[in-house]
Amino acid sequence: MDDDDSVRTSLVHLLSILPDYQIHSFTSGDAFLAATDRVGPGCLLLDLHMPGTTGIGVLEKLGRIDKRFETIVLTGEGDVTTAVQAMKLGAFDFLEKPCNHLRLLDTIDMAFSKLAASSRVVMRRAQALAKINSLSLRERDVLIGLMEGHSNKVIAHDLGISPRTIEIYRAKLMEKLDVRSLSEALGIAFAAGLYSDD
Repeated sequence: MDDDDSVRTSLVHLLSILPDYQIHSFTSGDAFLAATDRVGPGCLLLDLHMPGTTGIGVLEKLGRIDKRFETIVLTGEGDVTTAVQAMKLGAFDFLEKPCNHLRLLDTIDMAFSKLAASSRVVMRRAQALAKINSLSLRERDVLIGLMEGHSNKVIAHDLGISPRTIEIYRAKLMEKLDVRSLSEALGIAFAAGLYSDD
């Protein structure tokens, strides 16, 4: 987004050479923020100096409400302090206008690669969490005991049930998690963010 019509038009023309991307342009930070619900994940080219909500203001609001964008900050008045502030707020990179077109395209490509990697991590976490949520409370207790490195006997003692019952719960949780080894089960538990209380 940029409040300068000629810069915005030039960027849209340049980016139109990229295959399979939808390009949206906005005249202000406020216009973009009003449209975020209608815009899919992607790379945001953001001018810092705009009327209304500034580029820094947009970054601050995105940091609180939306992680779907990798942001490349563009400014004609770049300085180290502003660059550091933008990066602390989550900007992927900081380029001064006018910037080299090849460098801009390379930076956009890297931003999309990072976004894809982040999406894969989020998807893996969601899948792992869904599997963990399929466990009963007792199966989850057993899994936490296993995460702590305890034997079936120790877990049984801690939970006040027999080692044979622990074996049954352990078999059920392995089946629900669709794994064949304890290391796979632990991998799912950690990916889901399940930790013991210790």
